[in-house]
Amino acid sequence: MNNNKQKTTVEWIEQEMLKPNLSMKEILEQAKEMEKEQIIKAASDHCYPTCELATIDAEEYYKLTYGGNK
Repeated sequence: MNNNKQKTTVEWIEQEMLKPNLSMKEILEQAKEMEKEQIIKAASDHCYPTCELATIDAEEYYKLTYGGNK
């Protein structure tokens, strides 16, 4: 198995839950941030002329779709 494979947020949560002494609140906050980053990256990977424009539009997409509340 390739160790460089990226984990989904759910896979990461599963792994973290097996570690001792971590609070669920910490795990969930980190997972939310990971999911946000994954959504923005997926949206920015869409066809755009430049990476900068893609990132700006992707962040705007996230805010409009998911509220962007932190």
